[in-house]
Parts: sequence; structure tokens; C-alpha cells
Amino acid sequence: MEPIRIAVAGAAGRMGRTIVGCVSEDAECTLVGAIENPAHSSVGSDAALGADRIGVAITDDWSVALRNAEALIDFTTPASSADLAEKAAKAGIVLVIGTTGFSEEQETRILGAAERAVIIKSGNMSLGANLLAALVSRAAKILRDFDVQIVEMHHRTKSDAPSGTALMLGQLVARARAVDAPDAITRKDNIGYVSLRGGTVVGEHKVIFAGTHERIVLEHVAEDRSIFARGAIAAAKWGRGRTPGLYTMLDVLGF
Repeated sequence: MEPIRIAVAGAAGRMGRTIVGCVSEDAECTLVGAIENPAHSSVGSDAALGADRIGVAITDDWSVALRNAEALIDFTTPASSADLAEKAAKAGIVLVIGTTGFSEEQETRILGAAERAVIIKSGNMSLGANLLAALVSRAAKILRDFDVQIVEMHHRTKSDAPSGTALMLGQLVARARAVDAPDAITRKDNIGYVSLRGGTVVGEHKVIFAGTHERIVLEHVAEDRSIFARGAIAAAKWGRGRTPGLYTMLDVLGF
């Protein structure tokens, strides 16, 4: 099979640069587009941004960036991701969304776009975090009377709290117990969140099942952003040729 042709949104950002690098190093991928906001100083520069040249210029023109793409990887902002979902649907390409913190209206727009495009959206793109999710779902079914606390910590500049991964874990616990998931600030049905921000922490998630005189703790620690980039690339490969719909990393990994 020919390498999948990938474009990257937010290509000059911290996560975007990591994705660009991982796509360029993957023999099963070809970078064909790199996109940034019109006001960004990187527009017109090679997507390598100081490393060995890739030969793909960063552009603010979406039609140019997506012209030859089969997939778009997006870790930008909720507003941008919702717009990109509609652009991906129009272009008929796979969209991988690693952005978190969506409003209800933005979620609705993405769901509508998924009627015409393959969209893989997850609060966390790493293999380990999604294995954690599968284990948490199973534990929640067995330990129905245990209180659940989901504790997450990220770098000081992360704006949304709880993290998308924490909310995903809370939703899995609630679904396993057939109850409504708590929102970001409300403890409900013995499920709650704790959010910590500081330093340069990439991402840590701990799920505590607290019973009478015993606790079970399941934890995932992200040490480098490349794990999210590699997971997103795997999702893009998986999505090629799929039926339009809204999928998650659990679908990609076969859980």
C-alpha cells in the first residue's frame, strides 16, 4: 500500500511540530501539508522549522494544504477543530482530532461532519492511555460499590480542566455502571475529578477505586509528546478506507 498522505494543522505549535517530525520519520507516511493561522510568523517557512528541510512549506491556505491529503491530524483548539471537521467532510479525507475542551455546539458540528467523513476523536491518542481506559471500564463494572476519583496533572499552560482524558475515563466509568457521567465540576454517583497544573508535566492520569478498607489504583504517565503523535498517525492509517463515522482510539486499537 502507498504511504498515506498526511497534512498537519497547527504545524508550528508544540504538538504540531512533534507530529510533523513523526510523520516525516514514518516510512508509511508522506507529509503533504502543514497549516497555521494567517498571523503566525511561521507561514511560508519549511515545516521542519530549523531542522533538516522537509520540502513542505507552512501555509495559511486550507485548500492548498489539503489538496493532496488523505488525512489531516489536528491538535489545535476546539473552535478550529470544529471548523476543520466540516472542511474534512467537504474534502472527503480522514480527520484525527486530539483537541479537547469542546462545547456542546462544537461536539454537534463534529458529529454532523462525521456523517460524511471518517473522524477519529479521542481525549488521548496514546496506546498506554487507551489501555488504561479499557482497564478502567472493566474495573468499573466489577467494583460497582467503589468510589472513583480521577486525578490528572498537566503542564501549567493547559487551559482545560479536567483534561479530555479524565473526562473520557469518567464517561467510561459512568457507562459501565449505567449512570450519567459527572461534568467538569460536579461529583456524581461517587465519581469525581481532581485537576492539577504545574511545571512541564506532559500528562499523568490516575484512577482510584476506593472501597471499604481497600483501594485499587490504575495509572498512566506520559513522558514525551511523541506518544500522542504516533497514536494519531496510527489512527490516520487505520481510518483510510473506513466508512464515514465518529470513532475513538478504542476503535483503532480494537478494544
